Amino acid sequence: MHYVKVKGILSSKNGMNLYRGCSHGCIYCDSRSSCYRMLHDFEDIEVKENAIELLEETLKRRRKKCMIGTGSMTDPYIPLELKIKNLRKTLELVYKYGFGFTLITKSDMILRDLDLLKKINEKTKCVVQITLTTYDENLCRKIEPNVCTTKKRFEVLKKLRDAGIPTIVWLCPILPFINDTAENINGLLDYCIEAKVHGIICFGIGMTLREGSREYFYQQLDKLFPHMKERYIRTFGNRYEIVSPNNKRLMELFYKKCSQNGILHNNNEIFEYLNTFDEKNFSSQLSLF
Repeated sequence: MHYVKVKGILSSKNGMNLYRGCSHGCIYCDSRSSCYRMLHDFEDIEVKENAIELLEETLKRRRKKCMIGTGSMTDPYIPLELKIKNLRKTLELVYKYGFGFTLITKSDMILRDLDLLKKINEKTKCVVQITLTTYDENLCRKIEPNVCTTKKRFEVLKKLRDAGIPTIVWLCPILPFINDTAENINGLLDYCIEAKVHGIICFGIGMTLREGSREYFYQQLDKLFPHMKERYIRTFGNRYEIVSPNNKRLMELFYKKCSQNGILHNNNEIFEYLNTFDEKNFSSQLSLF
């Protein structure tokens, strides 16, 4: 862990990352890619020491409310968060200044902040996004070794459902020749159906690989799945988009099951939903005070 001071905290699209780097150890992580210019070891977490002060100054000055987001590059619920509590402080500010909030995580640590997530959702809008990739628990422990398994994330989804907080699931990446099976997709979708998720984001059955993430992924394949690296190289070469041979069949299954169960599965519509701050709901809440 190391600290840095930053000049700003929110992006032009109102997203932020409180930390840089991650300790979850997911073998496919795109955030390791060289294009992001991370100049420190990925597991050496960079903490933005003035993030909370910058965020409060920014939210104070904002006249127009919006959705604030985090988690696109670094899961905000890494173990370090238990000590530093920057995400908890962020949620307190979002609630205080009447903004909406959304985050992406794989961790059941989010339940620590269920009280604040509920308060934000009651006042404005809060949407929790959870990544699910692997139904089989033993395989999940291999692919995503240092974070809670899919079954625990399913329990989180149900608790959020019971708390009235809408959820979106990221069904990606799905790794060719490893978890690109009908059994895996059906298992994950059954979880989503039971948890009554609002929508599922899926870009197809496959993954992306580029410089930085590719090397780490192949190192892990050598450790965990002997000879699998050679199969990837033989099948996909140096492509950026790695599409499973089972893509067509599994995407048909995905579309059919989502449609039958009323789950939103158009990516553009889901992103519009995530980015839309409900001014009408906010105004009606203000009138109560």
